Amino acid sequence: MKKFLGLLLTGALAVGALSGCGAGGGDEKVIKVAASATPHAEVLEQAKAILTEQGYDLQVTVFDDYVQPNEVVESGDFDANYFQHIPYLDSFNEEKGTHLVNAGGIHYEPFGIYPGTKSSLSDVADGDSVAVPNDTTNEARALLLLQDNGLITLKDGAGLNATVNDIAENPHNLEIVELEAAQVPRVVDEVAFVVLNGNYALEAGFSVAKDAIAYEQSDSEAAKTYVNVIAVKEGNENAAKIKALVDVLKSDDIKNYINDTYDGAVIPFA
Repeated sequence: MKKFLGLLLTGALAVGALSGCGAGGGDEKVIKVAASATPHAEVLEQAKAILTEQGYDLQVTVFDDYVQPNEVVESGDFDANYFQHIPYLDSFNEEKGTHLVNAGGIHYEPFGIYPGTKSSLSDVADGDSVAVPNDTTNEARALLLLQDNGLITLKDGAGLNATVNDIAENPHNLEIVELEAAQVPRVVDEVAFVVLNGNYALEAGFSVAKDAIAYEQSDSEAAKTYVNVIAVKEGNENAAKIKALVDVLKSDDIKNYINDTYDGAVIPFA
């Protein structure tokens, strides 16, 4: 009889523990997100109040590296992260054997063409020089932006792997000056135009919204590729709380915050 009662008690404790986990479905109302400080954590802070109204508790932890945010999502310690674009996510999965997926694109940080010695693309002349970043990813984005604005034509299929060797047509015989990204803003007095990504433009004192002669549009190949995403472990992308998080981050309230705060350096993804 004692043995039977012991079994009953053991079973009751087990059921209680399991039901506690399920009821800890309170956890289904907690959204733990790992993020970079700017602009990601700042944007998430704006989403907190909206999610609170929907019954969710958004908890944001800032990381200052690009490895831990993926590791803590892979381990299950966090529900999602917000700091990276898709090419980085894909390469991280391949290198580390992780299983992270894109749950929704939120914003991109556009490349822009900025004035150097000339302030309008209509003033371009034969032999003008244009400074671009020399690393593979950023150089391709710069060249695509020059192509989108009619200054050069790239070989078919060059796309996001384009280099200066892929320039098929250069009607103005532009000299493409390849420099380390951080060095590009320093030659504005020496070249006709510079092509910069958002963070270096801000550091150089450029307002993306006011100073860029042209910048990547939300439907451009680069914007679609380098959109910053909410990343989750594979299988969790359709969880109710993840969908709620993505929906809020893509809402008009958050889009308006981004547009009003970052002066064009951060743009909501369509």
